[in-house]
Amino acid sequence: MWPYHPDLLSTPVPRYTSFPTAAEFGTAVDETDLEAALATAGGEVSLYLHIPFCEAICWYCGCNTGRANKRQRLASYLDALHREIALVGSRLPASARVRRIAFGGGSPNAIQPTDFVRLMLALTQAFPLDRPEISIELDPRTLDREWTRVLGRVGVTRASLGVQTFDAAAQAAIGRVQPTHLIERCTALLREAGVTSLNYDLMYGLPGQDRDVLKASLALTHMLGADRVALFGYAHVPHLIPRQQKIDAAALPGQAERFAMAAFGHDWLIAAGYEAVGFDHFARPGDPLAAAARAGKLRRNFQGFTDDRTPVLIGLGASAISSFPGLLVQNEKNAGRYRMLLSQDRLPVERGLRRSDDDRRRGTVIAGLLCQGRARLDAQLRHEVGGDLDRFVDAGLADLAGEDLVILPGGLPYARTIAALFDPYRRQAARRFSSAV
Repeated sequence: MWPYHPDLLSTPVPRYTSFPTAAEFGTAVDETDLEAALATAGGEVSLYLHIPFCEAICWYCGCNTGRANKRQRLASYLDALHREIALVGSRLPASARVRRIAFGGGSPNAIQPTDFVRLMLALTQAFPLDRPEISIELDPRTLDREWTRVLGRVGVTRASLGVQTFDAAAQAAIGRVQPTHLIERCTALLREAGVTSLNYDLMYGLPGQDRDVLKASLALTHMLGADRVALFGYAHVPHLIPRQQKIDAAALPGQAERFAMAAFGHDWLIAAGYEAVGFDHFARPGDPLAAAARAGKLRRNFQGFTDDRTPVLIGLGASAISSFPGLLVQNEKNAGRYRMLLSQDRLPVERGLRRSDDDRRRGTVIAGLLCQGRARLDAQLRHEVGGDLDRFVDAGLADLAGEDLVILPGGLPYARTIAALFDPYRRQAARRFSSAV
């Protein structure tokens, strides 16, 4: 079991899917910045397409998504997305090559399979695709054979199912009811369609959940053969996500039990043959994510831990974020304004941030700590964190080995908190983030 130091986990910290984080984005960045970045994005490029719709909205969810119950709204959004695909594709240099395409949301299967095929055709026409690896996030509740047949024909090989928990009581408590037989069927259909890397998203810290309930979900995950597992702690922030007010806060486990559940989940999955990837992902030894972690090539982007090494990620769709070495850009979140801007043939940029040299230096340290468990510190950074870092070293959670800061095995759940020591924006901001565990 990991050592528990509640005082070292008391401050909420970002998940660091980028640095600086989206909390620091401002309006000084506009579409001209994105156009300039696209014009120089030669070489390998990855695409992310955001589908901000779900058939039903889960109470815990903090994603930018809405009900897919109005077909005209869906059609209007997809028309705008097609226009953005054409505009962005026309601004890339001829030397660019798209090696990965990821669909997320929301739930991409909230649209019709024919709409998904049309999106793929639009991408083929607008972008220089180079045998891209295609991945997709899916809602098991609305995944059927027609959808998986299309995924097979398109060539999707990676998929992620939003399982969260197999426990019926916990499902009811978070507004996501999906019987076990449904997950079993979806898993079988995806395997038939050619998906070779299948991820299950699971959560701990849910209402009424304890270690026995978590263990049952982990056992089913293993039995059904998930290649990857993302084990997230539920973040209860109803002041930021109003729909979470439907969740009974009194039934949530306390911080000590959350920590124990995270430690239990980690140990159970390792014992079952999975390899730890970062602080909350796990993969079977033969999965590319595990191979990247072993080789020291693991990275982190807006989808979490990844084996994607491309330096440019282009986000398409409302609220999608694009990442370039010197620039972070987020699209307009409001679907109505997103559609309006594209109707004027404008790139729908809302906000962003130009990465300074210092941002890149600190981002390298933060990424190294989260992805490889170690990072080289220059004298200035070592002096800056001073006594704050010593608290983790004295607790046996981290160590200084020459110029390197190393997170020790017992320090894994503290990785985000240690990384946050090198984030000057976090010290300046009053914004609250999720619990580190």
